[in-house]
Amino acid sequence: MGTDMLMFLALLSGAGIVAGLTAGLFGVGGGFVVVPALLAVFPFLTDQTDHLMLVAVGTSLATIVVSSARSMFAHAKRGAVDFQVLKDWSVWLLVGVAGGLLVASWVDGNELIMVFAVGVLLYSVYFLFPDMFQRFKGKLSMPEGRGRALLASVLGGFSALLGIGGGTVTVLTMVLCNRPVHQAVATASGVGVLIAIPGAIGFMLLGLGAENLPQGSIGYINIPALVAVAAFSLVTAPIGARLAHSLDERQLKRAFGIYLILVAAAMYAKA
Repeated sequence: MGTDMLMFLALLSGAGIVAGLTAGLFGVGGGFVVVPALLAVFPFLTDQTDHLMLVAVGTSLATIVVSSARSMFAHAKRGAVDFQVLKDWSVWLLVGVAGGLLVASWVDGNELIMVFAVGVLLYSVYFLFPDMFQRFKGKLSMPEGRGRALLASVLGGFSALLGIGGGTVTVLTMVLCNRPVHQAVATASGVGVLIAIPGAIGFMLLGLGAENLPQGSIGYINIPALVAVAAFSLVTAPIGARLAHSLDERQLKRAFGIYLILVAAAMYAKA
């Protein structure tokens, strides 16, 4: 195994460790950590191309399949997953993912980086100012009809484009609609599975035949990256969950919000 590949795996293992801790601490899928990390290390294995952002997003979605499925089954054993919500949202999430894949097939690498930067910046608002949403808590009900279709479709499409699992929006929606937070987090893991599986398959198919991809890629999914990140994130996610109970949640959210702003700025500069 070459030196470049060893360095690549070492860096990806570090990304997996951080992604797992982040998922455990904040209940998010880790895509906000994985995508920037992959975009930073892929140039070690190939020349810079427009495809690198697509590979980063596709690989991130593939890692979320593993982590979200593990989380969902663990929560399901405790009866915490609301499978009715997953059933009601599933079709619209798939419609959204299909739309996201269509957009991804049209835009170039720099445009997708800009989409990621804007998306991360929007998500940072929730982590920096969590109290601003509390005024709506208990006053809303779970969306139905057109509202549900719009929310789930936008969530699926945006998540597919960013390489994330949609957990933040799902948890926020359910908590504001007076659902227990543990049920919201558990159900969000199922939403992550529904988004990540078709999203990862779609990015893999979109990339078939593409040239000059990082070594070990099948379409826009890099297998060495998938294995390294998924393996280490699965190990460290429970550690992050334990830490979350011993640290100040508000300070943690604000720290993560600042991290997201820094990521957005770095992505903007890269684009």
